[in-house]
Amino acid sequence: MELEFWFSIGSTYTYLTVMRMNEIERNHNISLRLMPFSVRQIMLDMDNAPFPPNKASKVKYMWRDIERRATKYGLTANVPAPYPLQEFDRANKIALVGFQDGWIKDYVLQSYINWFQGGLEAGGYENLAKTCNVLSLNTDDIIARSQSEEIDKLYKDQTSAAVKKGIFGSPSFMVGDEVFWGDDRLEDAIGWLKSH
Repeated sequence: MELEFWFSIGSTYTYLTVMRMNEIERNHNISLRLMPFSVRQIMLDMDNAPFPPNKASKVKYMWRDIERRATKYGLTANVPAPYPLQEFDRANKIALVGFQDGWIKDYVLQSYINWFQGGLEAGGYENLAKTCNVLSLNTDDIIARSQSEEIDKLYKDQTSAAVKKGIFGSPSFMVGDEVFWGDDRLEDAIGWLKSH
């Protein structure tokens, strides 16, 4: 069984799902199909800022909530992590290159480890260089590929597909026409997948 996992690198709560991907697949005997898209573009179109800088109490809550949930899962989260990302689109376009080449899952996992555990902003050159080194990839070649017209079109197409499916946040999980939004809905999505 396959569960669609729609995400944007840059979403803080997506860290909690990414770090559990392998365990989730193993424990539930499913595979996650990673589907990168631009949640930022969707939020801009909706005139929605999830954790605006002038809302200090909301931002403080977000980091504490992620810290609590990470502890619950037995994960390390050195928060606050750099946020928001300066190279948001590049991080996600490289995920699409990885989707084409088959290393998307390793890339996303390593990017989030470097971001949330190493303090290196996802999509930034330092994070990418470290991630590409772990994956035995050439950083400059991967960045160049991510800037191609083909990847730019794919990124826009993925984002349009997310909108058509009713996705408005990251992480989201799709089972047929059903949207499950948020890391805390992952198990609900798995239950729905198995029962339908």
